[in-house]
Amino acid sequence: MSPRSSRVPVLVVVFCVFVTVSCKFPTLDHLKPTASDKAQGRAAVELLKRLLGTRSTEFIVSVNRSLSNDSLDVCELRSTRNNKVVATGSTGVAVVTGIYNYLKYFCNCHVSWSGDQLDMPRPLPRLTGVLRIDTQHRFRYYQNVCTFSYSSVWWDWPRWEREIDWMALNGINLPLAFTGQEAVWQEVYRALGLNQSEIEEFFSGAAFLAWNRMGNLFRFGGPLPQSWHVNQLDLQFKILERMRSFGMIPVLPAFSGNIPAGILRLHPGANVTRLGPWSHFNCSYSCSYLLDPRDPLFLRIGSLFLSQVVKQFGTDHIYNTDTFNEMSPPSSDPAYLSAVSRSVFASMTAVDPEAIWLMQGWLFFSDAAFWQPAQIQALLRGVPLGRMIVLDLFAETEPIFSSTESFYGQPFIWCMLHNFGGNSGLFGTVESINSGPFKALRFPNSSLVGLGVAPEGIEQNPAMYELMSELAWRRRPVNLSKWASLYAIRRYGSTQEGPVAAWRLLFASVYNCTLPHYRNHNRSPLVRRPSLRMNTDVWYEPAALFKAWKLMMEAAPSLMSKETFRYDLVDVTRQVLQVLTTSFYREIAAAFRNHKLPELLTAGGVLVHDLLPELERLLSSDRNFLLGTWLERARSLALDEAEAQLYDRNARNQLTLWGPGGEILDYASKEWGGLMEDYYARRWGLFVRTLVECLDGGRPFKQDAFNQAVFQVETGFIHNGRKYPTEPQGDTYEIARRIFLKYYPQALKTL
Repeated sequence: MSPRSSRVPVLVVVFCVFVTVSCKFPTLDHLKPTASDKAQGRAAVELLKRLLGTRSTEFIVSVNRSLSNDSLDVCELRSTRNNKVVATGSTGVAVVTGIYNYLKYFCNCHVSWSGDQLDMPRPLPRLTGVLRIDTQHRFRYYQNVCTFSYSSVWWDWPRWEREIDWMALNGINLPLAFTGQEAVWQEVYRALGLNQSEIEEFFSGAAFLAWNRMGNLFRFGGPLPQSWHVNQLDLQFKILERMRSFGMIPVLPAFSGNIPAGILRLHPGANVTRLGPWSHFNCSYSCSYLLDPRDPLFLRIGSLFLSQVVKQFGTDHIYNTDTFNEMSPPSSDPAYLSAVSRSVFASMTAVDPEAIWLMQGWLFFSDAAFWQPAQIQALLRGVPLGRMIVLDLFAETEPIFSSTESFYGQPFIWCMLHNFGGNSGLFGTVESINSGPFKALRFPNSSLVGLGVAPEGIEQNPAMYELMSELAWRRRPVNLSKWASLYAIRRYGSTQEGPVAAWRLLFASVYNCTLPHYRNHNRSPLVRRPSLRMNTDVWYEPAALFKAWKLMMEAAPSLMSKETFRYDLVDVTRQVLQVLTTSFYREIAAAFRNHKLPELLTAGGVLVHDLLPELERLLSSDRNFLLGTWLERARSLALDEAEAQLYDRNARNQLTLWGPGGEILDYASKEWGGLMEDYYARRWGLFVRTLVECLDGGRPFKQDAFNQAVFQVETGFIHNGRKYPTEPQGDTYEIARRIFLKYYPQALKTL
């Protein structure tokens, strides 16, 4: 029996055992699709055309909201006599998700950020009876306030269209929709009496708007060109129309109290507290002005903004704002905190009496010393029960619901954060996300209303996002080994045992971090400013990674035509070279400490003159790992060269220094072709040369002096003006094979 046919009965059982449950919060009942069933059906049909071309006609799609009597999405699929598949869903999202589950588990197909594998069998596999796919989670949330800066900041409409399709396929019905809000804020500030220079001094540059919106940062990277506002406003109209057409419920922005300094000129008596500084910034870019929510001016500004948001964008009655993101409130008095949340919510209901406040719960984790039980309860209970939804943002590692009596009764969404800054690097917490949502459901008096995917940056580790999204439609945890095997089969469209075994190894090692202190920051020395005191620990046994690499290389000749396989071959090889960089670094540091110049020259020479150049060539051979694409997208939004240079500096700075002086250095690190050669490799070259000179001259290595010297390399990259390729160069297989033959023996020696 073929793998496909042998899986059919299992899938029918798995998806048919779902039992829907009624919503515990009638206060949320009005959060529902605004598009008609017919419009949602049309949106689903158009998505299938974009995805499947002419073969989309083999699916007969309809949306019928009466299919669900409790607001929980469901899709039913059956086969016709002429080998078509009829799919009926309660929403456009439900029907698209149901079809994607059929494509995955009956047709071995796959859709991801890094390529699709859509080699569908002819005719379509038949379904026996009705396949019912439903969810016990009312909401499936997507994105993080930071995602708009780390990943989507430079996107055009075709890229947004692709992402919204991905959301629908993966069951997302509650997406954050923050694009274009600065255009609205500009009009609000003008109406309040601010002049243009005061507005421009407030907004940060495009690549840093996430932290301007949360009150952490102002002015840095700016000013925002007027063309930016026009472009982003146009995008937001398209984004919202498409999201709503699928039956999604977009989350719009609201006022947090973060104001421009110019407000104080107009209202010198306003009750304002200066918070900060944030992170390692000084007050010239941080130390934001927080208008006390109890001040009458707060209600005026907040309601003016939200009324303009609703006028421009319409509303689905749910709004996000985060008042104290990574900034301690001026008072820990529970009465004050309760008054704050009550006032923030009042600014919403003054415009929309049906408003629901969606709040990121990150503050309770990032400032745990401040947010003790009394403070958390006061903030949450300042809003009527059921009128706030809390995102338990980092629940796969540090869940907050379990220590707050399920957020003291406020509904919450269990989220996987997974990635910080859009870092490159294989990483996952598969055991945690496979069990965590089900534990949250069983928690005493659980107020769980959904699951979420909330990465700071996307377009990496697609397996983690497919697994997490799928769990929202499952009744119990999956068999991780089996899931990884099936993932490999559909991702490559092949039943070869080598890649399947490789993915089982990856899921049992690099994708199974169980150590909370790692938190997915890519700590590899490769992407850190070099020093003699670098963290070299990893959470997994490299032997499993090396074995998976070998299996992938052995399968490569027959699978290189698949973009998905090429991407994974590059990514796994990149991860191996990352591990080997750590090994060479240890040799370099030991040689320096032991005054062994020959060993230092050997290890340093191999790293700087061979391994890193090979990694540069590998990354440059795949379109998904190109610095040039990121920079070209940034420049493409400009109307003239001055704007292009501004966006270019924003794009480069975020990846590297993250601030004028390296305030959040290397946080958003990406391992991309171009960046490897002109940034990381140059730093390592300077480090090795400096150590050699110190050893040769009998001088100690001084980190402060090196930091000053390497800062010139880092700033040099930001201002070098070089244009980087936007198309892949070189043969991925030949490059990877050469690296494997050269470095696989070296890898085994590190074990």
